Amino acid sequence: MTGVYVQVVADLDVEVQRGSRDALVRLSGDLDKLTAPLLKDTLVTLFTEGRVQVVIDAGRLEFCDSSGLWVLVEHRRRVAAQAGSLGIVGVHGVLHRVLDVTGLRAAFDRVDLRGQV
Repeated sequence: MTGVYVQVVADLDVEVQRGSRDALVRLSGDLDKLTAPLLKDTLVTLFTEGRVQVVIDAGRLEFCDSSGLWVLVEHRRRVAAQAGSLGIVGVHGVLHRVLDVTGLRAAFDRVDLRGQV
């Protein structure tokens, strides 16, 4: 039997709410090697528009690997160079563990766990 079967299991929805210099980015699904470019493109667009105060809502994020984490760290550096900030709220599950294990939790301006205000 020949042929290739490909099942796409990675999925990421990115919803953006824009303010004058800020933005709220809600993530839903998996942030991984396949979907990280979508988030990166969104964040670069916001930066280009002058929105350097960004909050990522990870409350509906189901998974995050190193590719997704790198996009967040890279954007934190980008906005910091313009006196901006990047916070993450609704942190839970794999993202919570990865931020704690790597020590990268301190790299962000704000990290709130799911259920924290």
